[in-house]
Amino acid sequence: MTDQILFTDLALSEPVLKAIQSVGYEVPSPIQAAAIPVLLQGGDILGMAQTGTGKTAAFALPLLSKLDVKQADPQILVLAPTRELAIQVAEAFQKYAAHIPGFHVLPIYGGQDMTSQLRQLKRGVHVVVGTPGRVMDHLRRGSLNLNSLKSLVLDEADEMLRMGFIDDVEWILEHTPETRQTALFSATMPREIRKVCDNYLRDAKEIKIASSQSTGDNIEQVYWMVSGTNKLDALTRILEVEPFDGMIIFVRTKTATVELAEKLEARGFSAAALNGDMNQQLRERTIERLKSGSLDIVIATDVAARGIDVERVSHVVNYDIPYDSEAYVHRIGRTGRAGRSGKAILFVAPREKRLLYTIEKATKKPITLMELPSGAAVTKHRIDQFTQQITTTLAEQPDLSFFNDLLAEFSNKNEVSPEDIASALAYLLQRERPLQVKFTDVKPERESRGEGRDRGGREERGGRDRNDRGGRDGGRERSREDRPRREHNDENMVRYRIEVGRNHEARPGDIVGAIANEAGISSANIGHIKLHDEFSTVDLPKGLSNDVLSQLKKVRVRNRPLEISVDTGAGGNSRDRDFGDRGPRSFSRDDKPRSDKPRSYSDKPRDGAPRGKLGLGDKPKGEKSKSFRPKKFD
Repeated sequence: MTDQILFTDLALSEPVLKAIQSVGYEVPSPIQAAAIPVLLQGGDILGMAQTGTGKTAAFALPLLSKLDVKQADPQILVLAPTRELAIQVAEAFQKYAAHIPGFHVLPIYGGQDMTSQLRQLKRGVHVVVGTPGRVMDHLRRGSLNLNSLKSLVLDEADEMLRMGFIDDVEWILEHTPETRQTALFSATMPREIRKVCDNYLRDAKEIKIASSQSTGDNIEQVYWMVSGTNKLDALTRILEVEPFDGMIIFVRTKTATVELAEKLEARGFSAAALNGDMNQQLRERTIERLKSGSLDIVIATDVAARGIDVERVSHVVNYDIPYDSEAYVHRIGRTGRAGRSGKAILFVAPREKRLLYTIEKATKKPITLMELPSGAAVTKHRIDQFTQQITTTLAEQPDLSFFNDLLAEFSNKNEVSPEDIASALAYLLQRERPLQVKFTDVKPERESRGEGRDRGGREERGGRDRNDRGGRDGGRERSREDRPRREHNDENMVRYRIEVGRNHEARPGDIVGAIANEAGISSANIGHIKLHDEFSTVDLPKGLSNDVLSQLKKVRVRNRPLEISVDTGAGGNSRDRDFGDRGPRSFSRDDKPRSDKPRSYSDKPRDGAPRGKLGLGDKPKGEKSKSFRPKKFD
């Protein structure tokens, strides 16, 4: 393939090329090869590509190559449908700009402290990556200045449409300079997205890339949901019970390779780090040790592991989940070599479930939930190893006469049975690594592999960030027929109290979206919601871990922390508890909206808002006693 395009052929800037070389990229993916030249020339593009095809680099690399780092106002704005994707894209920009001095990128999304965002925007940033609702908040506040904007990227546009963001996206587009360059990426092309392209893109070049990623049928793929157990402890359990020959454990950073290798060595495993900071001789020696069997576990980064071909690698563990499916395919391809079977284990935190679904969709292979080995299983494994050591030692027929005489003398002198002496010696031998193991097992929430996800395999987000706009009908909530319908058994639910209510302008969609987003609970598993004036109650499945509840305490809705706690029926004012004049507003997951018409707002523009759109300080009609704050989902 002498005519294969390399990144060095694409006229990217020297700092960007240096960063590409640092992360180990050489050959651009199809969408990168097609999109980068167009974006470098300032043209608009319409890219149809699945997640995992390398589209983040397709727009980040050329846009960074044109960046003027001396200009502190935002020059690039990327809109993403979820906070996870916003963080992921921001991290990618930071990685690709590693050799651009003074570069600043800022992810902005609901649920994050607004004060910190305001401070960083005031300091000056070159790239902003945000969810539509939070970007709108900053535009209304005047804290986000887009007068110098050069490029706008709409990432996963069909997902933004599905979540009800398309009106927000168009509102933002109307508040950007007409001279901007626009890149829109979407896996599908529904009519509404095509309309956005026709209205806001200029002579866009269409690029369509089919995803052809796949994984071998001889590789068993499982995942463990990080819940209630330390990741290192969970990994140790798996290493003890799982029969493996050689293993590669993938982490994200060079530092993590060294730290994890040291911790595993301290726990008795033969492990070593493999990262880009090691010289070539040391890397080759580590891989040779893995091949020869003198080393069983290598902890590596994606870059350091490229090209490893060791037949005895029977297992790959994704200790840190990769950010794209392409990296996942490369990782697990280190096992199952030469026709042998292999196993890939993926650690997934609740916030990373979306990445799991993306990997499944891109590879077209299901990844099944695994049970963490119990204390009893680890105990049995250690006992088997212990007894095998005794059997092996006796089979070697060593001269034990000295020890027989010594212990016989001790037995007679102290009137202790040989069994008690053997037990005492066994206890001493296993004291550093006890044979009998007891764990407090916390089972992760089991999800139905269909519930809470749409037909495309994506997680239901039940409102999420679209409720930045208060859940108005203009958010185009999906029809009730499309939502999972589930009857909840009260015996399997626990009622919780959260410290946000009607007086804080909270809506059920805000609560559902926050809990589904932050706790990894499918919206279909969130039960009855009651709104009171100063607080609300929500029914959630039994068995939520302390980690999940601690995380939910900090989640913010309407800029207030949930401070979730089990509802005891006490507390609150008598008006709330006795329901007073108004009483609680009770919502079922299948309730219908109160109105089929969007709320009407003043047509009189304020602070530059376009006619017919909500301007800063506008009030809903018919509400004189309440000051209006633009709807947002925190």
